[in-house]
Amino acid sequence: MLADMEQEMQVIKRNLKVARDRWKFYVHQHMEFKEFQVAENVYLYINPKKTSLSIGSSTKLEPRHCRPFEILERIGSMAYQLALPLIVEVYNFFHVSLLKRYVKDVDHVIDWSVL
Repeated sequence: MLADMEQEMQVIKRNLKVARDRWKFYVHQHMEFKEFQVAENVYLYINPKKTSLSIGSSTKLEPRHCRPFEILERIGSMAYQLALPLIVEVYNFFHVSLLKRYVKDVDHVIDWSVL
């Protein structure tokens, strides 16, 4: 009886491992591995309803990516420190999933003095 329970436990553990590996495989297929350099500019993903980085008056119509910010430092492999304006009252450390690469355009001039 004890041997049967141990065999059932082994089968359950094996099935759980198979399910976990299958889930991991499908998740990693859709993952984007991003990496940025220090002093590079990136857009920051924001949720307009939950942040102090608001731009306009209507939160529903605000853009999802905030203006480009400069990367000051890389923290580990998945986080970056950004150069945010002083009036913004949030931490300046962000996960790589919240950042989007800024493609430099010669016509786009970044005016850091205007907020």
